[in-house]
Amino acid sequence: MEEFFENELAKKFEEMIENNEEFYFDTEEYVDIIIYYLELGDFSYAELAVNHALKIHPNSLEIKTKQLEVFLELERYTKAKDLIDELHQSSLEDTDFLVCCAKYYSNLGNPKKSIEYCQKALELEEEENFLHNFIADEFINLDDPFNALKHYSAALEHDPYDDYSLENVMLCYNKLNRPQEALDFLNQYLDRFPFSETAWHEYGQYFFNKKNYEEAIRGFDYLIAINSTAVGVYAFKASSYEALSKWDEAIAVYEEMLELEYTKAFTFYKIGLCYKEAGKPVQALTSFQKSLKEDPQFYLAMMEQSYIYEDMGNTKEALYFAQEAVALNDSNLEYQKRLAFLYITCGEYEESLACLKKLVETEPNRFYNWYAFSEMLMLIGEYDDAVIVLQKALLSHQRAELYYQLSNCYFNLKNESEGVLMLEKALKLDPSLSKDMQQKYPFIKEQVKKIKTKKK
Repeated sequence: MEEFFENELAKKFEEMIENNEEFYFDTEEYVDIIIYYLELGDFSYAELAVNHALKIHPNSLEIKTKQLEVFLELERYTKAKDLIDELHQSSLEDTDFLVCCAKYYSNLGNPKKSIEYCQKALELEEEENFLHNFIADEFINLDDPFNALKHYSAALEHDPYDDYSLENVMLCYNKLNRPQEALDFLNQYLDRFPFSETAWHEYGQYFFNKKNYEEAIRGFDYLIAINSTAVGVYAFKASSYEALSKWDEAIAVYEEMLELEYTKAFTFYKIGLCYKEAGKPVQALTSFQKSLKEDPQFYLAMMEQSYIYEDMGNTKEALYFAQEAVALNDSNLEYQKRLAFLYITCGEYEESLACLKKLVETEPNRFYNWYAFSEMLMLIGEYDDAVIVLQKALLSHQRAELYYQLSNCYFNLKNESEGVLMLEKALKLDPSLSKDMQQKYPFIKEQVKKIKTKKK
């Protein structure tokens, strides 16, 4: 009823603005209107309401405190500080004002000053749960999980059902590396509040992180018993079965998830991965296809189909799905490498060049990107382009392999003097590669003999 009343007030206020009329609202009504807009995140209307309120009630401390909140939301810190100074003497017994001061200093990166104002507000014995959480958050900003834990715990005492406090208590125990105390706390909490979904989730997560997957499943089962529609917990339970390599059990849990979800693409994808791990490629392929039916642009399922088809020996289909996946996620370098590999496997050498070029442009510090790119250019007879690529590669990779490649390019381009020069450098850097390189590049075979004979 209260929310309805506040909405009705806001509606009346908006009618007044739109029709350029003047309605009277008392201080309390204006405060309710401003709060409504603040909670809605509509700060421009909140400011409009403040300005109208101050015309009617220019000396209202409550309205001015709300104006301070609006300034903070709009990040008008100079005006906020001026208003803090104006209200300071008259509002030190007002919790809302002290919270605004705390927010002001928190936003400016002064958590210690923020904590001071929160401590003053606590003396008024109002909003203790909120204030303890606020103080704890500031201690987190100070990288002080020990004191943060104290205040999250205090917040939980004032409101035992506060999930935010509960989650952060566990987070602090984790940061302090006190796992046994965390478990003791959870067990005590669950003794008092056995139907807490958040607590059972934390219990399951605790044991999952400890790799005690059986106990994690037990925790998740309790949560599901309390709330069978909590979709997220099914994923955690299934992940626990996956960690135990119990693929059929994981699939069964994911299938339960499907009954609860609106968007099923990722779950079908996970089912496909489980079938793949279980050595059931046909079922895996079917699941990936269902995933794509749910979301035709889900590139993860596309690439997994590519892997399945490759394993089945159908490289053309593998190439097709890799192309589709890369088209949707061309910044994924692993995908680019895979696509280049499949092009080469299918004998489509020229098509692989775009992938290999992207790799050297994105990862120029990886030697093998350059090596593969130049190798492919040579394979299709583009020796001039290969020389350009290799010269760039040598700026950051003084590797013998590149000099062997470069010498092969020059010999094929009938530039014997440069070919000999590059080959001499290659042999000096790593003569042990000579035998393999002669097999790869027959043009350098006779030249290697000549260089070695000349040295004798």
